[in-house]
Amino acid sequence: MSSVDTLVTEFTQRAEKVGAVVSMVKSMSEAFAYTVDLCERKDACQLLLSGCGLPLSDAAGEMCEARTQPKVVAAPALAGEEREALAAACEAKGMTLISDGMRKHLAGIDIGFTVAEYGIAETGTIVQNSNSEELRLATMVSENHVAVLPVSRIRATSYDVEREFVNMVDASPSYMAFITGPSRTADIERVLALGVHGPLELHILLLEGE
Repeated sequence: MSSVDTLVTEFTQRAEKVGAVVSMVKSMSEAFAYTVDLCERKDACQLLLSGCGLPLSDAAGEMCEARTQPKVVAAPALAGEEREALAAACEAKGMTLISDGMRKHLAGIDIGFTVAEYGIAETGTIVQNSNSEELRLATMVSENHVAVLPVSRIRATSYDVEREFVNMVDASPSYMAFITGPSRTADIERVLALGVHGPLELHILLLEGE
């Protein structure tokens, strides 16, 4: 088994142990198809429905009405032809793709789509350059997070990518997120709950040949 295969196997095993769903894709087009299919199969994000039966301000009422709109995919970091391709795939399924204005969608985003900078095999962690507030919000408030990780960006340990980390945070202010599995907490009576402070599911798509 080659060193790359070893890294992929270890990364996959570690990520799946903490609840992530790991799949291989051969192209960004395949990643887009996976994302749209996942969004289509999932129930629409229901967060906005909570409290919608109570007396609401006009602004809150508009948010409740927003849930009658199509499912939403957020991909703040995509640009050019890749964004156009995902937008077309979403439109074909009656979904909406957004790239900005995340503060107007603090609940109700079905899929957050990102491309990770690095993966750490020993913990099954993806590393996300999160300097963009739009991207930070996409990875935090979406119901499901789909992250593409090029296989060539997987490292054995965090020490193996130390220099790259330093470069990433060299410019100030900077943000870098380490994401290991879906959001989870056990701060209430030590009962594990998923998706309370972030995405309920994390899907990692390992991009071959990249």
